[in-house]
Amino acid sequence: MSFFTDLAHQYIDGEWRPGKGSWDIIDFNPFDGEKLASIPVATAEEVDQAYRAAERAQQAWADTNPYARRTVLEKALRIVEEREPEIAAAIVAELGGTHLKAAFELHLAKEFLREAIQLALRPAGQILPSPTEGKENRVYRVPVGVVGVISPFNFPFLLSLKSVAPALALGNAVVLKPHQNTPICGGTLLAKVFEDAGLPAGLLNVVVTDIAEIGDTLLEHPVPQVISFTGSDKVGRHVATVCAANLKRVVLELGGNSALIVLDDADVEYAVDAAVFSRYVHQGQVCMAANRILVDRAVEAEFTEKFVAKVASLTVGDPADPATQIGPLINSSQAESISRLVDETVESGATALLHGRADGNLVSPSVLTGLPADSPVLRQEIFGPVALIVPFDGEDEAVRIANDTPYGLSGAVHTGNIERGVRVGQRIHTGMIHINDGTVHDEPIVPFGGEKGSGLGRLNGESMVEAFTTQKWISVQHGRSQFPF
Repeated sequence: MSFFTDLAHQYIDGEWRPGKGSWDIIDFNPFDGEKLASIPVATAEEVDQAYRAAERAQQAWADTNPYARRTVLEKALRIVEEREPEIAAAIVAELGGTHLKAAFELHLAKEFLREAIQLALRPAGQILPSPTEGKENRVYRVPVGVVGVISPFNFPFLLSLKSVAPALALGNAVVLKPHQNTPICGGTLLAKVFEDAGLPAGLLNVVVTDIAEIGDTLLEHPVPQVISFTGSDKVGRHVATVCAANLKRVVLELGGNSALIVLDDADVEYAVDAAVFSRYVHQGQVCMAANRILVDRAVEAEFTEKFVAKVASLTVGDPADPATQIGPLINSSQAESISRLVDETVESGATALLHGRADGNLVSPSVLTGLPADSPVLRQEIFGPVALIVPFDGEDEAVRIANDTPYGLSGAVHTGNIERGVRVGQRIHTGMIHINDGTVHDEPIVPFGGEKGSGLGRLNGESMVEAFTTQKWISVQHGRSQFPF
């Protein structure tokens, strides 16, 4: 496919070039195994070149009038809008996203670009009083300099753009490393969009590589001041450790084990709709997905019957078919892992109301219930189409179960009494929770992030200013200071 082969390069200092590594990252279509592209990996030396290019270009960009920076972001938005069918097709092909998922991702990407356009003009300084006579304290908001971005495979275009665009808007330069399974949608496609939008060379560099080639070079390099990482908590902990040792700031958006709680006064049919979407959108490969569906015993039978029926009706197949609702997992390792997890959980005592089977990378949905209270699957992230139904008696038990996890990203509470839902939501140890809705939400101006093992820091809106700028104090003494010696 020429779309992929045209973008199958490194993008460093405004140049498209092959990597100098001795092996290739092969980009496959996860549904049919078609080879989309082959990309020679970038070496540690090329990562250094990318960071040095970013460092050279950044100061002039920071000094550029923010209205001019905004113009580049506006052009990037127009390009995404014009090329939306092409980008959507790439999402379907490279990561097995359904048409619904591609539209969802692109809608959010455009919304975040619109917010990034506004961010260019957002940073504001302060003048603060001083106890010293004649002194003026000025506090400036300035770019951090260079930002390293590491993005995941599940929403690669959106989640790369989500850090890249605000960082650029605020006057920084960026080095982006996309996930190896989505090097185009998560990496070089963004480079092409911003190149065509007129972004000066060196400000956005994309290195397609692997830790097996570069080790921790991307994290340890002296140039970047902030690393924005989205991915698993296991890798996130390593990123945090390395960055702490090198005195770098991090923004970590990690995994989740969200609970969708159905209270005894909930609209059951509506809760079923929300739960099915929250668990199975993009085959469950979403950090905010409702891993655990907690249902009050008063409505358990009705909810379970309707939930299983709806899940059983989902169409599994080719993501290129607009009728498909469940496409493939990203690779065979994920498909095998999910199938094994379901089998082991059933062998350990759970009941499979639906037992999904693997056909290549396609894994049909599973619904499990009757899980032992100490089942490890209740406390881990499941990155696949598996729902766990857990009954409870009353709010207190629902809260206890919901909090019995090392994660704290998202969640939802369904109830006929909104304020009751808010009260329950306030007791859940999570960064985000939604009343009478699904668990999968992201909005451009609302702080996004998790607690516990789900991450550090927040993104979106004013949180972007906090993440990608720093404060500088300049004092001015209008009179003469008195010194003790």
